[in-house]
Amino acid sequence: MNDFKKSLVIIPARGGSKGIPHKNIKPLAGKPLIHYTIDVARQIVPDDDICVSTDDNEIIKCVEDYGLKVPFVRPAELATDTAGSYGVLLHALGFYEEKGFFYDNIILLQNTSPFRNAEHVREAMKLYTQDIDMVVSVKKAEANPYYGCYEEDKDGYLHVSKGGGIYTRRQDAPDAYCYNGAIYIINPDSLKKMPLSKFPHRVKYVMDDLHSVDLDTIIDWKFAEFLIKEKMI
Repeated sequence: MNDFKKSLVIIPARGGSKGIPHKNIKPLAGKPLIHYTIDVARQIVPDDDICVSTDDNEIIKCVEDYGLKVPFVRPAELATDTAGSYGVLLHALGFYEEKGFFYDNIILLQNTSPFRNAEHVREAMKLYTQDIDMVVSVKKAEANPYYGCYEEDKDGYLHVSKGGGIYTRRQDAPDAYCYNGAIYIINPDSLKKMPLSKFPHRVKYVMDDLHSVDLDTIIDWKFAEFLIKEKMI
């Protein structure tokens, strides 16, 4: 438990899902997907500081049957295919602040990262300070823009994306990272000023590939089931 910062965990869980229908409550190895994230959140903060933001009655029932109260029903305008996470986060934070509850940081945990665990979150939290905008979990990029990625020029010819081809060995190129979607620890003051993508002061928390598995397609889902079945995670 973090003993010097008060955290609000926000778990977004929209009802609509195109890639994997109703994936938030779809059983993964016999357990509703959202329960994996709730289990992690409960090891970090008390239930009163866990906010599942959803518009879906079936998700609400699945969560409340698990003993966690859903504080509100997400407004319809924040539950469309085009609604972004920024409005969802601001809405949830505003809900608690209107009730007089203020937090030092927001921990955004997405349900599509079932293999992220509480220790990962605790380690990421150690990197958070009030003078940064966000700690975000990443993994090493599979393709490095300084070495293995290419762009077309105006004439249709491919060129190395960055560095002008000055690196002839992958190991000499600067490290590159991509978000894995597992953990975001956000400064509430920064959030009120701008969306996450605009934050100038971001600090990385690096995770390995297996714990970074993100469920976006049914192939991802099958891979996750395989990892669990083979006890690889």
